[in-house]
Parts: sequence; C-alpha cells; structure tokens
Amino acid sequence: MLLKEKPVVVSRSTLKRLPLYLHLLEVLLAQGVEHVSCTQIAKEFDFDPTQVRKDLEVTGEVGTARIGFRVAGLVDSIKEFLGWNNAHDAFLVGAGNLGKALLGYHDFEKYGLNIVAAFDKDPRKVGSRIFGKEVLPLNKLPNLAKRMHIHIGIVTVPAEHAQSALDLMVGAGIMAIWNFAPAPLRIPSGVILENARLTQSLAVLTNNLIRHSNQGETYANRDVPKI
Repeated sequence: MLLKEKPVVVSRSTLKRLPLYLHLLEVLLAQGVEHVSCTQIAKEFDFDPTQVRKDLEVTGEVGTARIGFRVAGLVDSIKEFLGWNNAHDAFLVGAGNLGKALLGYHDFEKYGLNIVAAFDKDPRKVGSRIFGKEVLPLNKLPNLAKRMHIHIGIVTVPAEHAQSALDLMVGAGIMAIWNFAPAPLRIPSGVILENARLTQSLAVLTNNLIRHSNQGETYANRDVPKI
C-alpha cells in the first residue's frame, strides 16, 4: 500500500513572500534571464538570502551550486505550490463598489481564480452585468454552487450581512471563503476562512505616515549648524 505524503506545513509569512518572488521571476523570465540565485532575489527585497532559500525549498525546486535556480522552473513550481496553475471557479456575494472592483480585476485569472458570477439581494442590481459577469439573485446561489461544484466564495457585503452570506455559501458546499467584510465570522470545522483586512493594512500605512511626518518635523525644527 502506498503511503500518502504529508502535506508541507508552511508559515503565513512564507506564503505571503512567495507571490513577491513569483512576480520578480516573471519579470526576469520576460527579460530572457535563465538562472537566478537566492542572493539576487534577496537583494531585490532586502531579505536574508537564507530566508529566501528556505522559502523556495517548500516548492520542491532545487537550485544548482554557483548557478542558482532555473527561472522558468521556479515560476512553474511556485505556481503549482500555490495552486495557481489550475483554474478555481468562485462565486462573489455583494455587487457593491468593492465587489465591482474585484469583478473588474482581470489579473485574478493569472493566478487561477475565475469569478464566474456575482450575487446580490438588491433587486436594483440583480440582472445587471458587471465586466461581463451577471448579477444573480442571492437565493439562486445554493443550487448553482452545488451544480457547478464551486468551492471558493468571496464575501464583499457590509459587515452586518457577512455572517449570513458565509452561512449560505457553506450550506451550499463552498469550502473556502475569502472575506472582505470588516467583521469576525464564525466557520464550521473543515471550512477555510481568509480575511482580507483592508483597514488593518490602511492603519499600518497611516500610522507609518504620521511617524514619518513627525520625524520630519523634528528634523525641520532643529537648528541648522553654522558652517
């Protein structure tokens, strides 16, 4: 009897860095670069080369001493590891401004995500088309998700409606939820939830801006030494 290989356990930090490497590698590939080293990659992002090597090890791609990694092979390995070399169909719930923006982001298809339809309970939105995707009534989601074997759901509704949207998706057999609503959600065992915290990212940005501005004022208020 063949034993199944244990899935590689990867930290969230590594998962967040792999797309950065992939973008750089795709640029290098377009430029005709055939090989790249961990040191070269690390230099681009001001990372530790040892950390880059450990990150790339999880993909199974092996580099060659004094030559590095084949760029084309590394691109394929990262995509395969992230599941971006296969198309994953998804349903989106919430055809508001954020939902429209995601429907219009065509680069998702490069990473294996295909939003095939949007759903909303607002009769003014139902029946419209957004970037070629039809907005369907929310009550049609369960049947369509089961028939089309949809496993990814995207939540872009207001916070107060996020839990009910998630519950509807889970009840329809959707196994992975990408939540853009600023609300804590409860999920049953076996369901994957990834929260896209835009406000948290904004908080880091604005706080850093304030500290940078205050530091600039400190320097500006200092007496200029006479030469």
